[in-house]
Amino acid sequence: MTLAVVRSIGTPQRLQTAQEYEDFEQELVDQFLLAGVGAGLSDGSIADDRWQIFEFVRFLGRPVWTTGPEDADRFLAEQRKVKRLAHSAVQSKAWTLAQFFDFLITRYQGDVHALTGHVLVQPIDEFNRPAKSEYGTPRIPPSEAEVDQLFAGWRESLGQARKFLPAARDYMVASLWRRVGTRIGETLKLDIRDWRPDLGDFGKLHVRHGKGSRGRGPKSRLVPAIRVLYGTAEPPPPPS
Repeated sequence: MTLAVVRSIGTPQRLQTAQEYEDFEQELVDQFLLAGVGAGLSDGSIADDRWQIFEFVRFLGRPVWTTGPEDADRFLAEQRKVKRLAHSAVQSKAWTLAQFFDFLITRYQGDVHALTGHVLVQPIDEFNRPAKSEYGTPRIPPSEAEVDQLFAGWRESLGQARKFLPAARDYMVASLWRRVGTRIGETLKLDIRDWRPDLGDFGKLHVRHGKGSRGRGPKSRLVPAIRVLYGTAEPPPPPS
C-alpha cells in the first residue's frame, strides 16, 4: 500500500474553488493516515481506517469539518438499523471516527478555522460512543463441568485416532486455549522451547508472536501457568 505525497497544510491559505476545498479535505485524511504509519500501524489497518473515514464522508455529503454529533448519530443508526452490521463492525467505525477527529482537533483546529471559518468538534461523544462491555448480546460460556466432559472424552479417543500425532497436537493446542488463553495464531507459532518450567512456581509460556494492538505487529509476553494447566493439584517437579 502506498500513500500520495501531500503538501504541508501548516500555513493557512485561502480556499476559493470547490476543488481546493476537496483537496484540503483529502490532505487532512492523508495526514491522519500518515500519522498512523508513523505510529507503526500495518497497511491493513491504514486501509481500513481510510475506507471507514471516506464512507462517513460520502454519507455526510458535505465537508468533514462541518460534522456535528447529530451527523454521527445518523451514521451509526444507519449502520445498525439499515445495513444491519454486526455490533463489533459499528463499534470499530465509531472508534475510528473518534480517533480521526481527535487528530484533527489536536493538530489542525487553527488551520481549519482560518481556512473555512468552522470550529471542529468531536462528533463521537459520551452519548453515541459504543461501549464495548455493554454493546451487543453477551455470550454465556459453557460450564466447567461441560468443558471437563468435552476434554475427557477427547483425551480418551486419542488412542483410537487414525493418526495419533496430529490428533495429540490438536488436543494440546486446544488445551492451551482453555488453560492459558492463547489465540489461535499465537498458538500456531509456539515452539517446544517456549515452555519455561524454570520460571515461577508453575512455569511460564513464552508467547513470542503475541497479538499487538491495532496492527502494530507481534508483541511478546510471558503467560504464567496455573495448577489446572497440568490437570493436577500439585505443580510439576522442578527440572533436574
